[in-house]
Amino acid sequence: MIIWSLTKRMQHHHVKLCLGNLVRSILRNSRSLTSQPITSELTASGTSGSSVEVLGKSYPRDDHSNIPEKILSKVGKNLHNRKYHPLWLVLERVKHHFYKQYIGPYGTPLFSVFDSLSPVVTTWQNFDSLLVPADHPSRKKGDNYYLNRTHMLRSHTSAHQWNLIRAGLNAFLVFGDVYRRDQIDSNHYPVFHQLEAVRLFNKHQLFGDIKDGEPLQLFEQSSRSAQKQETHTLEAVKLVEFDLKQTLTKLVTHLFGEGLEIRWVDCYFPFTHPSFEMEINFQGEWIEVLGCGIMEQQLVNSAGARNNIGWAFGLGLERLAMILYNIPDIRIFWSEDERFLKQFHVPNINQDVQFQPLSKYPALVNDISFWLPSQNYSENDFYDLVRTIGGDLVEKVDLIDKFEHPKASPEEMIPRGASTMMKDSGGGSKQKSQEKQV
Repeated sequence: MIIWSLTKRMQHHHVKLCLGNLVRSILRNSRSLTSQPITSELTASGTSGSSVEVLGKSYPRDDHSNIPEKILSKVGKNLHNRKYHPLWLVLERVKHHFYKQYIGPYGTPLFSVFDSLSPVVTTWQNFDSLLVPADHPSRKKGDNYYLNRTHMLRSHTSAHQWNLIRAGLNAFLVFGDVYRRDQIDSNHYPVFHQLEAVRLFNKHQLFGDIKDGEPLQLFEQSSRSAQKQETHTLEAVKLVEFDLKQTLTKLVTHLFGEGLEIRWVDCYFPFTHPSFEMEINFQGEWIEVLGCGIMEQQLVNSAGARNNIGWAFGLGLERLAMILYNIPDIRIFWSEDERFLKQFHVPNINQDVQFQPLSKYPALVNDISFWLPSQNYSENDFYDLVRTIGGDLVEKVDLIDKFEHPKASPEEMIPRGASTMMKDSGGGSKQKSQEKQV
């Protein structure tokens, strides 16, 4: 059994009626969980018969198809290209910085920019091209939106790395919307926007300015260590790592101002090694803002650039915008309220803007509960159901209790208890949900 606590921000005399209708709708739809996979209840209107239509193209459905109407309705919105939207402001600030700082040999910008690539990619692009193992948890159906077994909505802009390198590019930026089935709270949303950046170096570009650098080499055959890959020389890796960290330090300093405290944390990604996360000390709190690293040489080689070594980084535009403009909830980016949009209609993209909340109505909390099947269920199934019925009014969903039938075997344990909060798009102050007993 599972309990959801629902809260909605609106005028008080409408609250109980709307909240009650929402709870009844979720309970009615949730009955399907006991007999069949939830995705059958979330079939999008963009589907007809055995196919799914996205951006004018049709894709045959199969047992992996799991994109609900709520998500399909977001495809093609491209908030990052909507002039004066806060995500557009961040994008423009990043683009202008790279255009100004990095000039190619003929006086043109060094980095090519792609901001309109289709979010529909193959599973090979999204995973295999990036060396993600076949059994890696990031491939799970419960975490991604699949059109079918071979096509999906990209879960990261890194899905375009291989193709762009294959096309002969050695420095590029990719901006775009990405899709992940995720939990419900103020920092997570199934659609968000990323920036991907890649830069490759040949031997001359990396060592050309070093006195007596001719004997230095990019590659060697050795063993993999925490500092480098088995095919790279330590000298090459350290220079590329220095360039990467210097590039990112300049970028965040441009965005947040001088005197910013930065630290690097070692981490793991399948497509880079060594890998790092950058954290910044903003208003007294350490915040992770991006992941980066030295590109796996196997990826670079397979894309046809085997004489090069490179770095890559990826960051979330929403994360930057929330910090820069003091936006408290990721769902607010999808607001059509002019009171929100006009706040970012500024004559200078570098102008400081502090978001002003649109609603002060208090939150309401309620609990719902139901039995779950022993198989074919993922928590993200329920999150999709809540979003489909409650939209972006649902502020938070938490599991707060579990119940196992005395006669059930351990693998048949039924989770029980969660809290859900609901809100309007105005970003009023959030109240924490409370645990409630069954």
